[in-house]
Amino acid sequence: MNNLKELLDHKFLEYNTPGFIVNDPVSIPHRFFLKQDIEISGFLSATIAWGNRKSIVSNANRLVALTGNSPHDFLLTAKPKDFKPFLQFVHRTFNGDDCLFFLSSLQNIYRTYDSLEPLFITMNQDGAEHAISRFREIFLSTVHLKRSEKHIANPQAGSAAKRINLFLRWMVRSDTRGVDFGIWKSIDPKMLVCPLDIHSGRVARNLGLLRRSQNDWKAAMELTEALSKFDPADPVKYDFALFGMGIYQ
Repeated sequence: MNNLKELLDHKFLEYNTPGFIVNDPVSIPHRFFLKQDIEISGFLSATIAWGNRKSIVSNANRLVALTGNSPHDFLLTAKPKDFKPFLQFVHRTFNGDDCLFFLSSLQNIYRTYDSLEPLFITMNQDGAEHAISRFREIFLSTVHLKRSEKHIANPQAGSAAKRINLFLRWMVRSDTRGVDFGIWKSIDPKMLVCPLDIHSGRVARNLGLLRRSQNDWKAAMELTEALSKFDPADPVKYDFALFGMGIYQ
């Protein structure tokens, strides 16, 4: 176990560096300084964070550009006609209708809340599954097409919720390495769940950190529990190690 911890710690330090930002979707929110702009651009970037990384970054940049590179101000002031250009946006199965719904829902949320942070505050008491499900319920309260629901993960239905967990890692984790933002101070990092995808799952199984064969919510929880043995206060920091080893090695 000591050798495994040494490996994970080494890879965490290797990949959790500013150089990691350039070709990653986290580069999009790093363009901003206002908390709300970081949240919105981060949430939208994480939402489309599947597939080719170059394509993800390119499309996320395009999506933010459509807001005039001022996401929060855009949402607070946008009229229905201002959303029309977004109907042409496509990233894989995330299409213009989905994009319009996401922006409309975010607009409704930010006209009520100053931040997305309060919507996840139950995580400390009730865990990530409950907090994400509660957020999903609020997000889906805006009128939408049924097809759009698949883009908001539902851990209670078994989804690993990789993209929302990635977004939460960005917002909650805080260190001096310069990648994650740590701008949500009310949520304890130990409550985060490790983002689980095909790459991190493969590495985790090869290292003996994960036995479950499916990349679902139970697997994400199993992996997070295994990682917590190496750092109980910040288990999700090892996402850098697993992802990095899955992509670069």
